[in-house]
Amino acid sequence: MNLLRGVTIGQHYPLNSPIHHLDPRFKICFVFIYITALFTANGPFAYTVLLLFCLMVIYLSKIPFKLILRGLKPVLWIVGFTLLLHSFSTAEGEILWQWWRFTLYSGGILRGVMMSSRLILLISLTSLLTLTTSPIALTDGLEMLMKPLQRLGFPAHELAMMMTIALRFVPTLIEEADKIIKAQTARGADFEQGGLISRAKNLLPVLVPLFISAFRRADDLAIAMEARCYRGGEHRTRMKELKSGGNDWIALLILLACFTLILLLRLSGLDVWQVAGN
Repeated sequence: MNLLRGVTIGQHYPLNSPIHHLDPRFKICFVFIYITALFTANGPFAYTVLLLFCLMVIYLSKIPFKLILRGLKPVLWIVGFTLLLHSFSTAEGEILWQWWRFTLYSGGILRGVMMSSRLILLISLTSLLTLTTSPIALTDGLEMLMKPLQRLGFPAHELAMMMTIALRFVPTLIEEADKIIKAQTARGADFEQGGLISRAKNLLPVLVPLFISAFRRADDLAIAMEARCYRGGEHRTRMKELKSGGNDWIALLILLACFTLILLLRLSGLDVWQVAGN
């Protein structure tokens, strides 16, 4: 349950850094390009390029590295499970270990490391988007990117608002869950002992009040917006208009150069994981 405290998705960490000052529209596009590059990468050199790019963004954002690592803690079990699943389900390369029906191949370990690295980089960079972008800027950025679809009747403003509120409520709900867990623990509840089914049953006293709290907060928010005569995005003006600058285009060019390099390496077949024994 302590893992809940490490979730950083949806949190905003205000700082005065070049990454914080980038246009939110560009930052959303950067995340999509990076994810595409991540799924295009097929070798150690491509992954090294993506890792260096991610580290450079973390350094320029001035976000404490400990905070990024803390955000990875809740998903470490998924990363570990991915590593084990691919290690034992891929029959490539030399046999390193064998017992009963379980066989560990060298190619399986490489495949597991590749998929785990992909997950870690994916979570780290998507967390940076919300850590360096305020909820209002994120809403404006999403709405502007989806604006061309409005001509087809697509509710761009409403969807952008819903996505941003959902992201913004993630840390609030985690904080609420933490309070409920502490209250239930004070009453004698034990969430750390027992098997998987027993732990799942023990979570019911947490989930029920958490859902009630979430619905109450959503209702309060709807009443507050209605009381302020909120009527969606039609004819709505902004205090700060989004403007792109030179840094946005430089960052886009750097990322596109990395993506082009990774794509060329993938198409040429020069950068692939070499498995011994194949």
